[in-house]
Amino acid sequence: MSDPQQGLRVPHRVVVVGHGMVGARLADELSRRDADGALDVTVLGAEPYEPYNRVLLSDVVAGRTDVAAIGMPLVNDGRTRVLRGTTAVTVDRVARVVLADDGTRHPYDHLVLATGAAARLPDVPGLGTDATALPAGVHALRTLDDAREVVAATVNTPRAVVVGGGVLGVEVALGLAGRGLPTTLVHGAGAPMDRQLDDQAGAVLRAGLEAAGVAVRTGVRPQEVLVVGGRAVGVRLDGATTEPGETLGAGLLVLACGTAPETALARRSGLAVERGVVVGPDLASVTDPRVFAVGDCAQPPEGSRGLVAEGWDQARRLAEHLVVLAARPRPAAAVPAGPREHLRLPGDGAGPSMAVRLGTLLSSRAPGARAGGVDTRGTDVVKVKAGPLSVVAMGRCGSGRVPAPGERAVRLGDPAAGRYVEAVVADGVLVGATCVGDARVAADLTAAYTRRTPVPADPAFLLLTPVMPAAEPATSPEHMPDDATVCRCNGVTKHDIAACVANGASTQGDVARATRATTGCGSCTEAVCGLVEWLARARPAGPETEDQAVGEVHSSV
Repeated sequence: MSDPQQGLRVPHRVVVVGHGMVGARLADELSRRDADGALDVTVLGAEPYEPYNRVLLSDVVAGRTDVAAIGMPLVNDGRTRVLRGTTAVTVDRVARVVLADDGTRHPYDHLVLATGAAARLPDVPGLGTDATALPAGVHALRTLDDAREVVAATVNTPRAVVVGGGVLGVEVALGLAGRGLPTTLVHGAGAPMDRQLDDQAGAVLRAGLEAAGVAVRTGVRPQEVLVVGGRAVGVRLDGATTEPGETLGAGLLVLACGTAPETALARRSGLAVERGVVVGPDLASVTDPRVFAVGDCAQPPEGSRGLVAEGWDQARRLAEHLVVLAARPRPAAAVPAGPREHLRLPGDGAGPSMAVRLGTLLSSRAPGARAGGVDTRGTDVVKVKAGPLSVVAMGRCGSGRVPAPGERAVRLGDPAAGRYVEAVVADGVLVGATCVGDARVAADLTAAYTRRTPVPADPAFLLLTPVMPAAEPATSPEHMPDDATVCRCNGVTKHDIAACVANGASTQGDVARATRATTGCGSCTEAVCGLVEWLARARPAGPETEDQAVGEVHSSV
C-alpha cells in the first residue's frame, strides 16, 4: 500500500532581502520558472515603494523621464509575498529565520541577500558620515527620494556642483545643465569616466560636456563642504586649483562618488564579508550554503563592476538553481563551521555541486569574456544616458587596459567632430570597444561584441562601417529582421515583441510586463512604442493563433 503523503510536497521557502532592481528581478525570474508552485517566496523591501528602475534616476533629474514612468513590472502570481517598508534586521542561521524591524519572523529554506549598495560619501569636513543626515542642499543620488529632492532643489538654487565624474556624475551634470542650471563637474582624475575611457576619449567627452554647458574641473577634489546655518553654500577644492583654497559657490551639491556594498546584515549574521558578501561561482556564501547574495552586495569570484546587467544575470542563474533545488529537495544539512567547499564532484555522496553544473553549462557555450569561470560578455557594456551625447564602453577598454598578447587595437580620433572610437580585437572577434560621439557605430560595436560576430580582416572597418544589421528606427520597422535586438538590456528581439502583440499586447507597458523590454536603460522605449503601434496596425483582424499572427506580420517585411 502506498503512503498517502508520498505525493505531497511542502513548498520550498525562499526569503529575498531587498526589493531593488536585482531583488525584484529575482522574484520575477522565480515566478516565471515556478510553474508548479514549488516555491514559497517572500521579499522584504526596506523602501515603501513598488520596485523602480534606479538606472533611470538621472533621467528623472534631467527631466527626460517622469517618476511615474520608471516603475518595474510587478510579480502578480498570487504566491509571491512582497513586504514593502520592511527591513530585515537579523538572521538566525541556525533556526533559518529572518527577523524584520516590525517584529515579524520569516523562516526560510534558502535566503537571498539582494541588499544592494549605498552611496559612498567623501571623507571631508562638513559632510559627516551619515548619508541620511546630510546638510541641506547636499544630496547623493541613490533612491527615488534622492531624485525628487534634487529636482526640487533645482528650482531655487543659483548653481550646482556635482562631485564625481564617473558615469552617474556625467549623467547628473548634463541633466542639471539641461535644466538651465549653471553646473560644475568636479573630478579627481585627469579626465571624466577614467575607469572606462582613456585620455583621448576622456578629452572628447570633456569637450562634449563643456559644449552642453557643464564646466569641468579635473584633477581637483573637495577639501571641505562649506555649511552656513545647516545649509551647504559651496565647496573648497584641493589639488590642481587656480589658487590655494579655491572655493566654488553652490546651493546644490550632488555626490556621485561611487557606492559601497550594503553588508551590515551579512556581517551581523556571521557571513564572510570582504568588500561584499563573499560568494562562490554558484552565488552561495562561502560560510553557509543556504544563503546566497546577488547584485551590488555580492562579491563573486569574477569580481563586480556594479552594473545592473550583472545583477540581472546573477538573478537568472540563481533562479534556475533554486527551482532545481525545490524540485529535488534534500534533507536539511548542518551549517558548516568553516568556509564552504564549492566544488563537489559526482560520487561524493550528494551529487554534483552547483559549481560543477554551472561549469558544465558554461563550457558548452561559445567562448566569451570569462572571469572566474563565468561568462560575463554582454553584462559589462557601459552606456551613458546623456541625451545627444553618446558614450559607450565595453570589455577591454579604458586607461587601465594592459595590452594582452594577440590583441590589436585600432583607433579613430576626431576631436573636431567630437568623436573617438577604439576597437580591440583578438582571435577574430571584438573583445573591447570605446565609442564617444557616434551612436550608430556604438550600436554596431555593441552588437558585434555581445554576439561575438567575426570582425573584418582589417579591423579598421569597425571604426566607421556598420558591421551588424542594427534595428532601424521604429518609423520603419519593415526594415528590421526578425532577430534584430530592440532592447539590448534584456535581449528582446523584434520577434519577441511581435509574439507579444499577437497575444494581445497593445501598449509599451504590456510588452514590458511580458518581455521586460524598456526596463533597463530605457533607451529603447521610443523604438518599442513605435514597433508596438506598427505591429498592432499590421495585425490581421479576426481570431488566429500566435504563430499565424507572428508569421503574417513577418511575411510583410
